[in-house]
Amino acid sequence: MRQGIALVLGGARSGKSRHAEAIVAASGLDPVYLATAEAGDGEMAERIAEHRARRGAGWRTREAPVALPDAIGEEAGPGRVLLVDCLTLWLSNLMLAGIDIEERSRMLLERLRRAPGLVVLVSNEVGLGIVPDNALGRRFRDAQGRLNQAVAEIAGHVVFVAAGLPLVLKGSSA
Repeated sequence: MRQGIALVLGGARSGKSRHAEAIVAASGLDPVYLATAEAGDGEMAERIAEHRARRGAGWRTREAPVALPDAIGEEAGPGRVLLVDCLTLWLSNLMLAGIDIEERSRMLLERLRRAPGLVVLVSNEVGLGIVPDNALGRRFRDAQGRLNQAVAEIAGHVVFVAAGLPLVLKGSSA
């Protein structure tokens, strides 16, 4: 896959980031990592360091915890592959900042539709667990489900990863 949109879904620690990184490596394109996580505590700092070490020195990283649509618009290009990791943290950041999720989601989808090159997005599938016991949790789950559906609709390749095993939902397995 050398151009288009790929969405990699899965639960926490399912192997979705590794699978997305494999898609990037197989593309042979110049990789740019669009990071949505912020190291708010020691555990998150360790996770970020683990991902960074696994990717190696060949990647350029750009922090985009809130301004993801802008980063995609500025970084996408022919011969380049963007890895967005992950939409779930981006959505959380928007919610915590009180930013209009529907407007930003529309902006994201528009940028993805126009992006040259390849964009690989990682996102958590949050709808398989228990119903959250509070309004904020339910609002987040619903917003994440809608965002995942919208991205999957425009993506040419969608994969669900469980226990490190990819299940192709849309597109080819190659």
